[in-house]
Amino acid sequence: MLDPKLIRHSMTTVITALKQRHYDFPLDEFNRYEEERKVLQVKMQALQNERNTRSKEVGYRKAKGEDITDALTQLKQLSDELTHLEKIFNEKQTILEDLLARLPNLPHASVPIGKNEEDNQVVRVWGEPTHFTFQPKDHVELGTALHYMDFETAAKISGARFVVLRGPLAQLQRALIQFMLDLHTREHGYQEIAVPALVNSDSLFATGQLPKMKEDVFAIADHEKTGHEFYLIPTSEVPVTNTVRDEMLSIADLPIKYTCYSSCFRSEAGSYGKDMRGMLRQHQFEKVELVQIVHPDQSYQVLEELTHHAEMVLQRLELPYRVVALCTGDMGFQAAKTYDLEVWLPGQNRYREISSCSNMEAFQARRMKARFKDETGHIEWVHTLNGSGLAVGRTLIALIENYQDQLGRIHIPAVLQPYMHGLKVIE
Repeated sequence: MLDPKLIRHSMTTVITALKQRHYDFPLDEFNRYEEERKVLQVKMQALQNERNTRSKEVGYRKAKGEDITDALTQLKQLSDELTHLEKIFNEKQTILEDLLARLPNLPHASVPIGKNEEDNQVVRVWGEPTHFTFQPKDHVELGTALHYMDFETAAKISGARFVVLRGPLAQLQRALIQFMLDLHTREHGYQEIAVPALVNSDSLFATGQLPKMKEDVFAIADHEKTGHEFYLIPTSEVPVTNTVRDEMLSIADLPIKYTCYSSCFRSEAGSYGKDMRGMLRQHQFEKVELVQIVHPDQSYQVLEELTHHAEMVLQRLELPYRVVALCTGDMGFQAAKTYDLEVWLPGQNRYREISSCSNMEAFQARRMKARFKDETGHIEWVHTLNGSGLAVGRTLIALIENYQDQLGRIHIPAVLQPYMHGLKVIE
């Protein structure tokens, strides 16, 4: 959530920044409710002062033994009027808070200005696209020909956009997860954390998925059994970041660095007809997440470090990729700045996103009331960052397609062979 003080005192700056994100600030609506809120607040303060004065007078008269029946009646009328105004004030305040909750984060000054992905900027490229002496196949052709990737059975069990992996491909997916977690915990200094796959609405609001992206999450209504509504996590960013919700941290606690493996669940609303083939866009997928909670002064340095940590997975797997700075029109709702990692997929003859690494600044911290005290006792909002380290399914796709041979076999990268008990080729 944006700083309300910034909105009220630097409205022009906020409107300009949001226009760069192609978001029109509802100025007339905001001004109307803000003015109504101010008028109500003045009336409430006046009534509170009058009630306090009348209450003291009642006390004095009662002490003198005077009849206070009329005074008590007037005092009750004041209290009833104040209660009525407070109800209206709270309604206006709720509308304003909902309006502010729907505003995206402001882009950092270094973010390229643009409309869509065509305006993103390539920052660096690692490796060269894999070249073959034969026509490469995509992961669907390779996986199904090996009989280890099964979409038909998954459709029978669950529906479209699911997959069943068997044998060495299932083992390869597990090897990737273990390799990523080992790399991030042993070399990059993250603490592994395991979190619930079901969260409440407060958690989704805190990290910015609600109310903006409600259509993309799976809700599980369970009111009769527990009295709650749960949601399947769209990413472990949600429960991991919420571990500091409503917390007052010490500066000594920072930075907090977590890595988490989880299954993720997304409805992919509005994406039908897009990336329908194979494992690219599924309702359930595996991911190893990186989350950092840091001092505001360090968050942009940490963004570079976190992005490098995700890159290191691709480098160890020797998969060609590029780093792209997203433009203002292509960034996620919560992000102030984002780098996408795009891996080369021979089956599509193009780069495809495999990780997004973002600095949210204090946007999520304000929503979840996550603060820290510095050495002087001054209270500040923490900055939160996250990134995929990596999306396991898309990494599996990249391995299958980049390590194929003319016979349709899949060669295992050297770094993964210990996790595969020495297996070097899937055939």
